[in-house]
Amino acid sequence: MPGKVKGLMDRLHDGESVVIAEGYLYVFERRGYLQAGSFVPEVVLEYPELLRLQYEEFYRAGSDVVLAFTYYAHREKLSLIDREADLEEMNRTALRMAREVADKTGSLMAGNICNSNIYVPNDPDITAKIKSMFKEQIEWAVEEGADFILAETFSDLGEALLALEAVKTYGKGLPVVVTMAWHKNEVNGRPATIDGVEICETFKQLEAAGADVLGLNCARGPTTMLPLMEEVKKCIKTPLAAIPVPYRTTKAEPNFQSLTDPLSGKRLFPEDLNAALCSRSDIKEFGRRCLELGIQVMGVCCGNECHYTRTLCETLGRKVPASRYSADMSKHYIFGTSEKLSTRYTSGEGKQHTA
Repeated sequence: MPGKVKGLMDRLHDGESVVIAEGYLYVFERRGYLQAGSFVPEVVLEYPELLRLQYEEFYRAGSDVVLAFTYYAHREKLSLIDREADLEEMNRTALRMAREVADKTGSLMAGNICNSNIYVPNDPDITAKIKSMFKEQIEWAVEEGADFILAETFSDLGEALLALEAVKTYGKGLPVVVTMAWHKNEVNGRPATIDGVEICETFKQLEAAGADVLGLNCARGPTTMLPLMEEVKKCIKTPLAAIPVPYRTTKAEPNFQSLTDPLSGKRLFPEDLNAALCSRSDIKEFGRRCLELGIQVMGVCCGNECHYTRTLCETLGRKVPASRYSADMSKHYIFGTSEKLSTRYTSGEGKQHTA
């Protein structure tokens, strides 16, 4: 059994990087255990052994954090599929397994709250409903032993502030990471939240409200997220987080919901996003830029797979359990250089015919 694990904020204060592997929704959607559209994590209750294995695989790939798969396991989402009665069991099961895997591997465990999809500014009834949703998930996370709370994927500053307030109220002093999902909205030519708050002002307000780590997650790929992170870095002193989706978003199509197929022109979201996946070299470049910008918390969101997390960790100079199987092209039958290989294909003449 591993000893006491160094906490999130101690790591950040000591200048360390923290990697969070995310993307469970798309992992299980691709494997046929989760429905695109509703995106409710029913797999937690129906195939819990698969979730435990995914937690372990992300650890092997280098994740410092076992993130409990409670994204979209909130009351609004479960009511959509008539499973509201399973709400507490779904949350506690995901949290409990995450804690067990974290203890086994010497990792941190994070509870997770997210966008409600019902937020409306200045609506007292909606606000009360969202606060109640956050409260119950945070309390379950605390009771099941979370080391910190990740509050993520908010497109409105108002809802992000509600989430932050809820963690401060019910989180028993746990650190809180707050990340925004940034879309196309602008105010006076400046990037803005859906509720119309300019990017710098957004993060200044969240910093003033007591967030321990701030940044962006989901929505944007590395290429269109990093310029926004440069803006955020100029505005606040709080440690930064960047957790993009692994898709090649562009200035014209800055988030993965807007990506179109270069051949057909049809929207790729959600079933055809493979056509725009990042390469491992893209993730290496993302990790390198994070180091340059001083971004300490990083990861990959919707679309993530273990090879992306491993690539990111290796870019940070780490050797993780899954590094045992990282590519070694010296042994390849065409491109290799090992003396044990036949020269039939590795010679110049052989390569002409095969590569």
